[in-house]
Amino acid sequence: MISALARRSETWLNTPIQTDIGSLLLAGELENNRGIDPDSMRILGRYGLILMLDGSGVYRDLENGEIPLATGDAVVVFPEIAHAYGPRVGQGWKHSYIVFEGPQFDLLRRAGALDPAHPVWPLGSSELWKQRLKEVTASAAPNSPSALRAVVQFAHLLSEMSASRRANRQRPDELKIEEGAHLLSGPIQDAWLTPQDAARQVGMSYENFRKRFAKHMGEPPALYQKRRRIGHACAAIYQNTDTFQEIADQLGFCDVFHFSKVFRQLTGESPSAFRKRALGE
Repeated sequence: MISALARRSETWLNTPIQTDIGSLLLAGELENNRGIDPDSMRILGRYGLILMLDGSGVYRDLENGEIPLATGDAVVVFPEIAHAYGPRVGQGWKHSYIVFEGPQFDLLRRAGALDPAHPVWPLGSSELWKQRLKEVTASAAPNSPSALRAVVQFAHLLSEMSASRRANRQRPDELKIEEGAHLLSGPIQDAWLTPQDAARQVGMSYENFRKRFAKHMGEPPALYQKRRRIGHACAAIYQNTDTFQEIADQLGFCDVFHFSKVFRQLTGESPSAFRKRALGE
């Protein structure tokens, strides 16, 4: 039983690291603690990060239900969300934790890097992430310039974890769509691929590629590419080294008239008006 397993704790942070942009309040490592009773869910009032180092367990909240936990998973706890987590009955586990708060982390939440709909992140190598978390908490002295650096480093580390979670959860088709988006974002060997060419490059039929691209990226591939081409055009006009004809040729437009028409559709002004405004003429 869990009560018979040896419990161990290690404190990483003896004094909170507090700055104007955020604070790291508690950090450490626990082995074979009881966790939180699912019949008495807790509201932490702050953010928390739990990293599974060994064993298995369960996370639960009212919105997401019960989610199994395995070695290499991380759990993000949100300040206002009642939750519970702990080992499975009769089993041991080991995890590290960090409790944090502040506007820097609220910003990550608004940007979607911290998402209550996805509280469990499959990360893979728990020891690598643990070492990086431990280095952040050990690198700062409270009320010193290094405190701000530690908070920024931790926020960056959270962003990396979030990106890793997204990559680990992506399906093969999603990876193909993102590869297609990359192919459509700029010239390949001085030529812009058509959406049909991009679909072939990633091994999908164009109709399937078009539908999945629109769902994943929020717009059809042709419009996505059109926006990227006009973005390149804006940068070229701002640099003021090429004529409109040269820019149109570089971006694969059939002529200056077509280039100007698409430019106005997407920016609301002509290339000439954009150049005058950009160059302060």
